[in-house]
Amino acid sequence: MTENTKAQEPLEIERKFLIPYPDIAKLKALPDCSVFNMTQTYLCGGAARVRKSTGPQGCTCTHTEKRKISELTRVEIEREISEQEYLEYLKAADPAFRPIEKTRLRIPYQGHIFEIDIFPFWNDRAVAEVELKAEDEEILFPEWLDIIREVTFDPAYKNVSLARIK
Repeated sequence: MTENTKAQEPLEIERKFLIPYPDIAKLKALPDCSVFNMTQTYLCGGAARVRKSTGPQGCTCTHTEKRKISELTRVEIEREISEQEYLEYLKAADPAFRPIEKTRLRIPYQGHIFEIDIFPFWNDRAVAEVELKAEDEEILFPEWLDIIREVTFDPAYKNVSLARIK
């Protein structure tokens, strides 16, 4: 792969934070908050997953492959797929992982989108993610976001770790 090819690959640069279980009604009342119910399934081979997401615009299915570049940056190749394709991909679900169910609140703030992921297996905490344009970009945190600690570098809080059957 040439340096030119690498520069053209879609990058995901994000930081992740552990937060106390939020007041969902309060967050939903924030301007431009969108709510999505998601099911994410990891596929055999480890690099790919499929996601079904139901939100304000209806239902969408996506196929995503990620490749780590650094602790903050990944190449993310994501494409929308039909529900039929989604069902076909589910046949290749990795049995070492359970599907992850979550509710995601997407809330814009100061040029960023904060994504709050609420998982049904936690009643005391949630995870907030924010995508950045550069690894060293400064984040202005909203007053409604109470952060316990950053978990960007903690593998226990990656979705793939939460999905692993122990």
